[in-house]
Amino acid sequence: MSEENALWGVDLGGTKIEGVILKSKSDPQVLLRKRINTEAEQGYQHITHRIKSLLDKMAQEIGFKPNSVGIGTPGSTDPETGLLKNSNSTNLNNKPLHKDLEGLLNIPVFMANDANCFAIAETQMGIVKEQFTKAKVVFGVIMGSGVGGGLVINGKVWNGKHGIAGEWGHIFLDEQGEDCYCGKQGCVETILAGKALERYYKKISGQHKKLKDIIADREDDEYAQKTYERLIHYFGKGLSVIVNIIDPDVIIIGGGVGNIPNLYDEGLASVKRFTFNPDMKTPIVKPKLGDSAGVFGAAFLTA
Repeated sequence: MSEENALWGVDLGGTKIEGVILKSKSDPQVLLRKRINTEAEQGYQHITHRIKSLLDKMAQEIGFKPNSVGIGTPGSTDPETGLLKNSNSTNLNNKPLHKDLEGLLNIPVFMANDANCFAIAETQMGIVKEQFTKAKVVFGVIMGSGVGGGLVINGKVWNGKHGIAGEWGHIFLDEQGEDCYCGKQGCVETILAGKALERYYKKISGQHKKLKDIIADREDDEYAQKTYERLIHYFGKGLSVIVNIIDPDVIIIGGGVGNIPNLYDEGLASVKRFTFNPDMKTPIVKPKLGDSAGVFGAAFLTA
């Protein structure tokens, strides 16, 4: 086992911090995987030291220290200021997380947001590696309690000038839509996130249902059917923007909303309706790695 080739990754979550060590880029078998609580309520500095504590424990167990580490974060680092932004873990916002971690850990740190880590993991270890080996441009979508996206080009995360490349969750879709936490209105996230779909159903029906029940009941529930039709319509409208601008080789859909089977036939047809091309040949597929994608992708940031 070569210490130099090992890939170390950390997935920083609001409640859990997970670390992984992969044998190498060419042979990414898991050597060690470990989780600890984030303890975010104790503040920013405590979070950074929790990351160090996790890496120290992993180094003790594996018998060697990391040469560098990749860290998946909620939110992204602004390339100009070096400060973290757009994080739902608000005590990380406007903090120099990258700089502080490099100083604390005394090794190179590579950072990307969770959606980018999802995209690169599925590219290097998941469904793209397995079925789309010639793909050069990969777009990863997370549709869960929020909506995010990540862009991988030639096996590397593409962050963009502002560090927001792939953030399709905040594409404007509907001027009649809800206010978004980002300060705008009618963003993709306010329409296609799981909670947003549930809120829409409650708005038109007066009753609350979980998303899985809305989808299951739509044949007998006109409000469920209307919510479903709205999902398919805006799924196509939103993703067509990605296809028209980036024209990726494959799109991967992660998150709880991505478990709805009809996204891969009726949803695909909806994307085709809005795409500036006679046909829609871009595969839209489910991921392979599931909840493991974030930490695996973080490790591949160092490769």
